[in-house]
Order: sequence, then C-alpha cells, then structure tokens
Amino acid sequence: MSKFFKHSHALVESETIGEGTRVWAFAHILPGARIGSGCNICDGVFIENDVVVGNDVTIKCGVQLWDGLRVEDGVFIGPNATFTNDGFPRSKQHAFELRQTLVKSGASIGANATILPGLTIGARAMVGAGAVVTRDVPDGAIVMGNPARVTGHVDDQEPT
Repeated sequence: MSKFFKHSHALVESETIGEGTRVWAFAHILPGARIGSGCNICDGVFIENDVVVGNDVTIKCGVQLWDGLRVEDGVFIGPNATFTNDGFPRSKQHAFELRQTLVKSGASIGANATILPGLTIGARAMVGAGAVVTRDVPDGAIVMGNPARVTGHVDDQEPT
C-alpha cells in the first residue's frame, strides 16, 4: 500500500514519493524524479527525471519541472510558473548544456513567472506573478517585473 495519494488519472512512474504527498489528476511524474513528503502536486503538473522536490512543497496546476531543477522544503510554485534548463534551446538539439536551477527553502514563485536556467531563488524569496527572472534572487528578496528587479524584502512587510 502506497503512503501517498495518487488520483486515478495521474501517471506516477517514480517510486520515490514521500509519505503524505498528494498527486492530482493528469499529473505525470517520470521514474527518476524524487518527491518529498507532504507535497501537493496539482492537476496537469509534469516532473522530469532529474528533478528533486523537498518536503511540504506546493506545485500548482500547469507547472513543468525540467531536468536539473532542485526545489528545497516549503516552496510554493504558483500556477503555470515556467522553469527552463537550456540557455540556448534549438529544435532537435539533443546534446545541450543542462543548467541546474535551485529554489531554496520557503521561497514562493507567483503565477506565470518565468525562471531562466542556472539561477538560484533565495530562501524565503518571493517572485511576483508574471516576473521574468534573469539573475539570482537573494534570500528574502521580493522581485517583480520583466526583467525581475528587487522591489522589497519579506522581512520589511507588515503581517496581514
């Protein structure tokens, strides 16, 4: 008996899925992916082989996680956020330089944000909806826009 929930219309090929994780309809997780415990993987998510997702991560609908992505604990990835792993993509180019991207603990990535390859999103950082991230984001920074620029720091925000 599995220790995680898999919707009847999800395709989970990985045997490395943590306890308490929920995988919803039309999600597809390839065999080499490693997913932590307590995660929520929403409808229509695709996770490639060389991807590591920590514990208590939320991945909203329509997100694709490509080879080379590392997501630490407690990260939130908003709907249709886009990650890339090839700095110079070309059709039918099978040999390319895989650029690893790291999303550190507690970071949040807003809906429709685009993260270019080889970057680090800092711990507790917040990437605004629709932002295009072209360089590393410092720990705790709030970034918005195209290209994304630091507009504040999470420690400076009033609790709501």
